Amino acid sequence: MRLSAIHTYPVKGCHRRDHDDAQVRPWGLAGDRRWMIVDAAGTGVTQREVAGLVALRAETRDGGLRLHAAGHPDLDVAEPAGGQPVPVRTFRSRKLPVPALPAGPAADAWVSALLDRPVRLVWLARPTRHIPAGDREHDTGDQVSFADAYPVLLASTASLGALNGWLAEAGEPPVPMARFRPNLVVDGAPAWAEDAWVGRPLRIGGVRFRAAGPCDRCVVTTTDQETGVRGKEPLRTLGRHRNVRQKLLFGLHLVPVDTGRVAVGDEVVVTA
Repeated sequence: MRLSAIHTYPVKGCHRRDHDDAQVRPWGLAGDRRWMIVDAAGTGVTQREVAGLVALRAETRDGGLRLHAAGHPDLDVAEPAGGQPVPVRTFRSRKLPVPALPAGPAADAWVSALLDRPVRLVWLARPTRHIPAGDREHDTGDQVSFADAYPVLLASTASLGALNGWLAEAGEPPVPMARFRPNLVVDGAPAWAEDAWVGRPLRIGGVRFRAAGPCDRCVVTTTDQETGVRGKEPLRTLGRHRNVRQKLLFGLHLVPVDTGRVAVGDEVVVTA
């Protein structure tokens, strides 16, 4: 097996960025989901509610972020230094708020104009726990970005091929891997082999990870990541073929054990 693609999402819910290599930190890939748009209550605004987030293309740079979107001027945003943290939650149902630093009025005005609603941009200066210990079989620890649950999401090209085969049988067009918003994509494994990796260690290049569990998919997978247009697939087909205890599964959550660099072409090894 080999690593075939690497992606980050600098602002939670934004358009992906593609990489040839990436640094693995304890909380995930460097530059991945350290920024989040929140509403007045401090709850994350994601593609679940606002499909228009696909228009936001964010680029990390030293000490900050550059925001791009068609029809809007580019905006450079510095990582906030000092200031009073505000409590935010990735979802309204999350029990643990985490402290984040406001990006400031200019950034707030820019993202509010993009989404046509009053929102704020915040930065997670120190990745921290936002899922209580004991809530998951494989605990994330206290090093997590603004990712939904776990630091890194892995997906398999063979599993996507199997899913697209089911879609073809149903008379539906195929979906690209971008619908599933993975960080790491592997090639060369049999379809759904990742189901058997849960709880096992794996190595990508020289970096070790722990496979924490399968990923339960949501309405974001039905959103075209280029246009924001929503349909019914692939959730309907996942519901027929990949429904496990009322969870529609595609992809595998990983927790880094080491830090280091991974690159496209790296060997992927799963151990007992």
